[in-house]
Amino acid sequence: MRNTTSRPKQRDVCAVPCFDDGKVRAIRSRLARQEDLLHTQADRHKLLGNTTRLKILLALADAELCVCDIAHVLGLSIAATSHQLKLLHRQNWLRKRDDGKMVYYSLNGTDLLKAFEQDADLLNAGAA
Repeated sequence: MRNTTSRPKQRDVCAVPCFDDGKVRAIRSRLARQEDLLHTQADRHKLLGNTTRLKILLALADAELCVCDIAHVLGLSIAATSHQLKLLHRQNWLRKRDDGKMVYYSLNGTDLLKAFEQDADLLNAGAA
């Protein structure tokens, strides 16, 4: 899911001289060193930019659930639910437990929920 945006053409870049060229160079250098991290973060935010996946995370905040129960909560098919769970599990956000033919999921820690709650607080503060 890497975003490969092309660099702007020279004529599209601001032609006004910078007030602090050293500061601009330092920031550009820092951003260049963080390029891979930025792409990873953007990809993770894309995963969280889906209400179905957010609902799964919030549902699992209450309890461990089997795939069937999650599907019923969401009103989705087992296949569609499994696909969403697979994406979240791949990020190591969910734990998976097999019990015979049943598969159960739970949150892998509370850090993601805390971040979600902080985001909600930030958005609510901005709306006030």
